[in-house]
Amino acid sequence: MWPAVLVASLAGYLTKLAGHLLPESVLERPSVRRAAALLPVALLSALLTIQTLWGPTGFTVDARVAGVGVAVLALLLRAPFLVVVLSAAATAAVLRALGWG
Repeated sequence: MWPAVLVASLAGYLTKLAGHLLPESVLERPSVRRAAALLPVALLSALLTIQTLWGPTGFTVDARVAGVGVAVLALLLRAPFLVVVLSAAATAAVLRALGWG
């Protein structure tokens, strides 16, 4: 595991260093700005999907999926962030207490 952590740390450092070494004219291009704005959303979406739908035995649908569903519904209703998090956590906790997931 430690080699993977070290490689990921080095990759993060080199990416940050490359950002400082690139000329400003490259960073100001509209295509680079669009990609930089959309990349965090794509990465967080991928992380959320993997963490929600992947369990110890592979693909799984359990209380986490219901929690994320409730969170999405709360976001669509424009609930405050704390309400979104607490409603998702409460949904997952209740379903787990009832024996699902």
